[in-house]
Amino acid sequence: MDQRHALITLADTLAAHQGVTHFAISMRALGKGDFFKKLKDGGDCRTATAARLFRWFGDHWPTDLEWPRAVPPSGKSKEAA
Repeated sequence: MDQRHALITLADTLAAHQGVTHFAISMRALGKGDFFKKLKDGGDCRTATAARLFRWFGDHWPTDLEWPRAVPPSGKSKEAA
């Protein structure tokens, strides 16, 4: 799975689990609601933004939700560990 699809999968999985939209996840993670819509529409992002999001998902992933198997595990940042 490529990085773009991995981020979309994480956002959609977390959004479904929390009963919100990917816009809410985007606001929580980046402070702007349209990020995952742009990815879903075929857009891309900078490597630093992707790394920041993978760290954010690792830090905020609920313990009662299994990490998607198609997405490589994301470690928690040093601050969250």
